[in-house]
Order: sequence, then structure tokens, then C-alpha cells
Amino acid sequence: MSRQGLDPEHVAYTGSVSKSPAPGLRLGWFLVPAAMTDEIVARKRTMDLGNPAVDQAVLADFITGGGYDRQLRRCQRAYRERRDTLASILAEHFPGTEVSGIAAGLHIIAALPERYGPEPVFMARAAGAGVALRPLGACGSVPSEDRAVRLVLGHAHLTSPDIEQGVRLLAAAQRDTDGPGAGGGRSRVFI
Repeated sequence: MSRQGLDPEHVAYTGSVSKSPAPGLRLGWFLVPAAMTDEIVARKRTMDLGNPAVDQAVLADFITGGGYDRQLRRCQRAYRERRDTLASILAEHFPGTEVSGIAAGLHIIAALPERYGPEPVFMARAAGAGVALRPLGACGSVPSEDRAVRLVLGHAHLTSPDIEQGVRLLAAAQRDTDGPGAGGGRSRVFI
């Protein structure tokens, strides 16, 4: 049960359909205490021009007809499978990698053992193999460690075979003695 359900006159509840079924809808909900409703509605009117009524009606039918719950269950199964694939293929090809943030949703944080660093060399080899990565430092400030390689790895937008291919390419690039750029520089996989 949400905290809002425990004390609806003091807690607001918000959510969106940005991760399912369609980010382009730009629709969500905001349940607020009754005493705040008029102020929230007035602010919403001055912040934008509103949301299309047809989109809202279609989403309401989708929710009340049970379609949204079915979609969420499908997404949860698919995302769990992709997450598990990513975690297991990392363990296979990069032993000792610490994986965190698994429950967060659509990405994980991978802290690779020091032997795979330093991060700039690791990133250059990945790019050379055609694997686009995002270091954790690009998402905000993290403590600087000379040889640490910490990555944010998304999995929602890839199939399990694509995830496996990306990690295999990355592992091969790290074993490659020709150094960065040996893979031709074409971006084939984004993790």
C-alpha cells in the first residue's frame, strides 16, 4: 500500500505512464489532499496548456479496462529478464563486478574490478569495439578513484540477445591487445 493511502489528507501521490505504455503520451496523475486541490489545479493551468482530452480518455479506458495492469505485468517480466541477463553475462565476462541498483528499474550500476581500469582506457576500448557506454561519473559526481570503472548500464531498450552481444563485444575489447580503436569505431550496441 502507498503512503498516500495511509494518510490521504497529508500525502500526495504522483505517477506517470512514461515508462509504459508510451513515453510520448506525457500523461500522469497527481492525487493530492482535498485542501490542496484548487491550488494545484490553478497552478497546472498556468504552467502549460494542458493535456489532450482524447489521450486522457483513452488512458482512462485502458486503466479501467485492465489493459494497463496487463501491460505493467508484461513490462515487469521483460525488464526482469533483461536485468537478469545483464547481471549474469557481466558475472560471466567480468568476474568480480559489483552490481547494484538492480531494484531501481531500467538500469544497473556496475563497479568493475580495478584490473579493468583505468576508466578512460576501458571507455576507449569499448568505443573502439562499437559499444557505447555511460560512465557513472557522467550522471553526477562520484568519488574519483584512479583505476575504478563504474558504469550505468541500461537494459530496458535492448533484447536479451542484444545485451549478451554488447557485453561479449565489451569483454573482447578489454582482452584485445591492439588497444583502443581496434574494433573500427562503429557504434553497434548501446548499453
